[in-house]
This record gives sequence, structure tokens and C-alpha cells, in this order.
Amino acid sequence: MVALATATVGGSAAAFAQEPGFEPWQLGFQAAATEVMDDIHWFNNMTLWIITIVTLFVLALLIIVMVKFNSKANPVPSRTSHNTMIEVVWTIAPILILVVIAVPSFRLLYKELEIPEYDMTVKAIGYQWYWGYEYTDEGMGDLYFDSIMVEDGERAEVAEARGVSLNEVPRLLAVDYEMVVPVNKTVRLQVTAEDVLHAFAMPAFGVKIDAVPGRLNETWFKARETGVYYGQCSELCGIKHAFMPIALRVVTQEQYDAWAAAAQDDLDVANEQLIAAIAADKKVAEARSIDEITVAKN
Repeated sequence: MVALATATVGGSAAAFAQEPGFEPWQLGFQAAATEVMDDIHWFNNMTLWIITIVTLFVLALLIIVMVKFNSKANPVPSRTSHNTMIEVVWTIAPILILVVIAVPSFRLLYKELEIPEYDMTVKAIGYQWYWGYEYTDEGMGDLYFDSIMVEDGERAEVAEARGVSLNEVPRLLAVDYEMVVPVNKTVRLQVTAEDVLHAFAMPAFGVKIDAVPGRLNETWFKARETGVYYGQCSELCGIKHAFMPIALRVVTQEQYDAWAAAAQDDLDVANEQLIAAIAADKKVAEARSIDEITVAKN
């Protein structure tokens, strides 16, 4: 495992790394890295406002009823059996609220399910308890590799081999081989399983899809930021369900092209070259930033 981990992608700090639910005092979802996740954020916030308003309205009604119609304030109870207007309102109002929620909900579901014209395809296969990735595009050859979680006792060694801090090899999330895709490209993701039910979930992308044995499900994403993104299997699949993370690295198109060409012959060499390219680009970006600061001061 350690030998594999030292060759994996990750020689520099990720530009945009997302760990599911690990931010201190975090409320809500992870930061969005795709347009679909932007829409999920908007829909969540919109429904939260509706829920809050409805809850406060019902609370106000309860308080009014308790104060105005208690036995002390109203010793002679009303014998009113019904009120047509009230019944019409409390029937129509919920219907209108549900319509307001349903329209953007259906639109979002359609956007998630309708795969646009895509640039590449990756097949993710769930096993007990790890993921396998197959690059099925023409010209990619038979590129397939397994992605296995880095064990606790190996994290320090892996971090040293990658030249990063221990925090950049997150517990229960870091893997030996990461799935690699280019930035700003539409990726069709095909998902299946070899043994039992699994689920491929990448929160920052707004992706969650079942992996079913004997069935090929499809979804898509288009990441707009380079970096490492983390997800996990989200379907209870056995004793090591919590130990089959998903690590997905988004790189530039040039870095991906070089990695894909080299990976067809030797995946370890391809990852080493990608590490070097990422580190070199980081140094160039840091030097450019220093130059800009210097010019601004002068």
C-alpha cells in the first residue's frame, strides 16, 4: 500500500480540497465546485426560507390560540363547527407552497439526470471495500486501477513521500491512487458495483448515485476548480463501509493530457510526472504572486 501511495498524485497542496463535513462549526453543504452544486445550494436556501416562514407562522397561530382561547380568557367556548374561508385557505395555501417548491426541484432533478454533451467518460466500480476506475475513452487503452484507502499507520509515511503535511493526507479519505480528470470538462461518470450495493458520492460536485451490481448508472459533473475533492461510499455495504473513500483530483488540461498519455504505459510514472508538473506550476504561481506584490508596493 505505501509503495503505491508514494506514487499517487499530490506533490503539492491542493488548490481546492474538500473534505465532507470536516470544517469546524460547519453549517450547510460544502462549498460548490460545479454548477449543479450551485443550484443545490440555491434550492436548499430557498426551501429553508419557506420552512422558516411556515414554522414561525404556525408558532404564531399556536400562541394566539393559547392566549385568546384558553378557558380563562374565553370561558364560554365557541360552538362554530367550520369556516369555509379558512378551509379553502388552508387547502390552497399548502398547494401553492408545494408548487413553488416543486418547479425548481423538478428542474434541478432534470439537470442532474440529463447528461449534456460530454468530453470524456470514467467508469467507477464499487467493491468491498474500495473503488476501481476505468477510463473507457478511445485512445486510453486499458487504463484501469484500484483506489484503496491509506491506513492510519501509513499516513505519516505517505505524507513524507508526497512532500505534504499530515493534514493533506486526511484520515479515512486519502487513497493510494486518485481518480484524475481535467478542469472545466464535462465528465460522464458511469457507476456500477461488483458485489453488493454501493453509492458514489462527491458532495462538492452535487453527485450521489447508486452503484448496483449488474446495472450501469450514469451521471455527470464539470469541476471548475483544480484540486483534490473527497467523497465516500454512501450506501451501507458491509463491515468496512466507512473505509472506502473517493479521492478525485482535478488538474489542468495540459497536466491531464500528459498524465493520460504516460498512464497507458506506466501509471506510477504518470503519477510521478503529474506530481512534478503540479509542483512546478505551484512554484510559478507563487513567484508570479510575489512579483505582483512587489510591483504593487513600488
